Amino acid sequence: MSVLDTMNPQRVMHYFAEICAIPHGSGNTQALSNYCAAFGRSHGLEVYQDEAGNVVLIKAASPGYEDVPAVIVQGHLDMVCDREPGCDLDMTREGLRLRTDGAYVWAEGTTLGGDDGIAVAMALAALEAEDLPHPRLEVVLTTGEEIGMLGAVELEPAMLQGRMMLNIDSEVEGVFTVSCAGGVRATSHVPVAYETVNGVFCGVIIKGLIGGHSGVEIHKGRANANLLMGRVLSALTAELPVHLAAVVGGQADNAIANECVATMVIREADVERAAAIVAALGEAFRREYQTADPGLTVEWRQDPRAEDHEAVTTAESARRVADALLLLPHGIQTWSMDIPGLVQTSLNLGVARMAAGELTATFAVRSSLASEKAWVCDRIERLTSLLGGHVSYVGDYPAWEYQKDSPLRDLVTDVYRRQYGREPVIEAIHAGLECGVFAGKLPGLQCISFGPNLLEIHTVREKMDVASVQRTWTMLQEILRRTKELKR
Repeated sequence: MSVLDTMNPQRVMHYFAEICAIPHGSGNTQALSNYCAAFGRSHGLEVYQDEAGNVVLIKAASPGYEDVPAVIVQGHLDMVCDREPGCDLDMTREGLRLRTDGAYVWAEGTTLGGDDGIAVAMALAALEAEDLPHPRLEVVLTTGEEIGMLGAVELEPAMLQGRMMLNIDSEVEGVFTVSCAGGVRATSHVPVAYETVNGVFCGVIIKGLIGGHSGVEIHKGRANANLLMGRVLSALTAELPVHLAAVVGGQADNAIANECVATMVIREADVERAAAIVAALGEAFRREYQTADPGLTVEWRQDPRAEDHEAVTTAESARRVADALLLLPHGIQTWSMDIPGLVQTSLNLGVARMAAGELTATFAVRSSLASEKAWVCDRIERLTSLLGGHVSYVGDYPAWEYQKDSPLRDLVTDVYRRQYGREPVIEAIHAGLECGVFAGKLPGLQCISFGPNLLEIHTVREKMDVASVQRTWTMLQEILRRTKELKR
């Protein structure tokens, strides 16, 4: 029995708990995909499941709604996985440990995956409901959204009749998204060479950062642990011969890196100086980020045993790694001149890994202008080339342009106005949504994105507002009921 079983809305919370019991981090969604497909078959729905793991579930229109245009309800199956230091949960094999105080739901020690598990739960509850009138209902559940919208890009939409989409992948209740940035996942591959050296094994640990979603929170001035590690390694390699054993920073390209660890071998005579360099930078970082990231810590650790370490870089390669992390671009590049306060182009160095003969630095590149997205990627390529490497790309997706006229948007806005007694906020966002991908696949598609309050997504502090889920579920049902007002 789940701790959510007695909470309202009951069927939505039931399915959310079922989803959370199945590991479904990006790249590990086959089990959840199979669960959703089995749900569809057991409920007599049309079921489509492709090689990417995308699932499309189609329910025929209710009596009286046969002539109403089909509606697509869309969300994604994958979540960003992150754990608190010391958490023993294996998120690739075990379900989440759900907790609630009645007002909020969270997962003990890990991310919750309300983004976008709550969309999947609402979609399944809507398909199951026998007392909810609706037009032809086409539920589209995609994979790989958090790592480049891979499933949406791969989906063949021939079975979809709908040209109106309700995307449930926004995190602030009452804010409707009607336009978003395009993007791509870019990975810089920088080669490193290894040698055998004798010295002291040491490590630098940067942790305690807030992190966050790189599309929603890139403008908040939070520290990125991968960038800070670049500054540390640059300072160390400028003064001392350093031989890196490993660099591990960040969890996802679209999450601001909240931790980075670098392990290395240095000469015993240099240990004291290295510790002083790291301590001085730690103090500098804390001053720089005392407001934006007050929990930031920088630790220096050493193993007093002097021994040979075979898998360590040459000193030259260590400098190359430092150069990459220090010099590769990051953060806001341009602001929109048309929409005040909207970031136009940015990139986030979300994941840094040094292994198997190379450093990989993976970015979420975002822009509402294709030309600026190409410009940023060109900068990554040129600098990587100077470091002797190359760049690979995955999941290129287009921007979702604002539609001046949208009967669907007008209907959803009116439903909100009547339910809440106030106007919703209509906005464009810098984050990427799958709406842009589907707009490119389905000519004439009208789309709007909304969702319940999800706090601090992509972090271990993520929480879902239970009352907000109830209100959003009520609104979704009313939208489906009122689709009769829409014309073919």
